[in-house]
Amino acid sequence: MEEQKTQQTELKKPCINCGAEMKYQPGTTNISCAYCGHQEIISVDEHGFEELELYPYLNAMGAQKHSEAVSMLHCKNCGATQHIEENYKSLHCVYCSMPLVLEDQYKEEWILPGAVLPFQIDQKKSHQIFQKWVKRLWFAPNKLKKAALDPQFTKGLYLPYWTFDAQLQATYSGQRGEYYYETKKVRDAKGKVVTQRVRKTRWYPASGQVSGFVDDTLVKASKQRKGRVPSRIARWNLKLLQPFNSNFLRGFVTEKYTIALKQGHLTAKEEAEDIASRWCRQDIGGDTQRLTSMNMKLSDETFKHILLPVYISAYRYNGKEYNFFVNGENGSISGTRPYSAWKIFFTILFGLAIIGIIIFFSK
Repeated sequence: MEEQKTQQTELKKPCINCGAEMKYQPGTTNISCAYCGHQEIISVDEHGFEELELYPYLNAMGAQKHSEAVSMLHCKNCGATQHIEENYKSLHCVYCSMPLVLEDQYKEEWILPGAVLPFQIDQKKSHQIFQKWVKRLWFAPNKLKKAALDPQFTKGLYLPYWTFDAQLQATYSGQRGEYYYETKKVRDAKGKVVTQRVRKTRWYPASGQVSGFVDDTLVKASKQRKGRVPSRIARWNLKLLQPFNSNFLRGFVTEKYTIALKQGHLTAKEEAEDIASRWCRQDIGGDTQRLTSMNMKLSDETFKHILLPVYISAYRYNGKEYNFFVNGENGSISGTRPYSAWKIFFTILFGLAIIGIIIFFSK
């Protein structure tokens, strides 16, 4: 399960009528052929998601039951790795847009996804969102705006995440603070005596126990060394998750997790401690709280490997790589951007000229 390279796989399926590639239609439960129009319905497992018991996997047991081998292709420019079918001679890397050539493929084991949040907006819509965003950028290079007109730079990617469920129980001790107010006389800045209302706190001992179910703690499963997805768009409605079916991935790139399950679980435990702390403070009540000790236990722990959608546009300017991201579910956008030194220079020059004219005529 330990793997250091960023990896992606891209699934392709031929149409039974004409042999062209079948792709998933965002926002639907269909895959379709763009060439002849043939469609197939994606069957969804009526039994819902399969939660996997955590500790057999942490102890390296049961991995064969929910895993498969996928072939990978390495990008020599940025280090990302992705899979392409034999009938595809070349492909552009989703992160840096550099060409990938079919060579040096190797097999990699991974824990199969348990759920996927299918793309809700298509590539055309994501590209429109990206174009609109680029046009609003101040001092953006003209080359960037021209590149934004080419849809080939916008690609769909499924990002890997871990989700963790657990029963949480915690005992605590602390203090409950209740506010009260006193009035006292003080002198203000002018030396005048004024009455001031001062807030104080009475503290009372508190202890107790809290418990509850922690559902779907979301932890990223990719280090994303190149083109890290901004946190402002890394928010998805997990109620839209579907039981995993590889047909939802048709036509999109899927990144393989590079953060091991064990490390993801440690992060989830830290988040569980924050949740337990909030529950304890709520249980203490009052106006403010002090939590002096807390003992948390998790039981019935399960996990899922899930895939979440994002569109990426990669662009190179003056030897540097820039990435722009559109959330594939809700359309939110963010990214890094280059600046045009010439546009900034002429804007400053124009501003100074205007100031000079105003000063000249005001004399």
